[in-house]
Amino acid sequence: MATGIHFLAILCVLGIAAGQVMFKYSALAINQAGSIFSMQPLLLLGGTMALYGVTSIGWVLILRHAELGKIYPIMALAFVFVPIASYFLFGEKFSGGYFAGSAMIAAGLILIFSTS
Repeated sequence: MATGIHFLAILCVLGIAAGQVMFKYSALAINQAGSIFSMQPLLLLGGTMALYGVTSIGWVLILRHAELGKIYPIMALAFVFVPIASYFLFGEKFSGGYFAGSAMIAAGLILIFSTS
């Protein structure tokens, strides 16, 4: 059961990460359109908010079966997934220190979940 909960939590993190990418696309669409009230930015923002809504409902359902303090560290993966996506989708650059820090986050999560 715990493995299933962890899988669902990772799906929520992926939804949050996708939402962050969609927020960036929304910002770019606003810049291009010159207004937040243009159709494309509004559609992107609406889709992003819908994704966040679904993800939030999923997170609440996960918390019905998991302790917050034990499942919440999975959310740290968003700090890894979002910059990786921004690197590939937007060409953003990061220092070696960033990658070292991301590796530490991943190692920390492995440590947390292998000992609990």
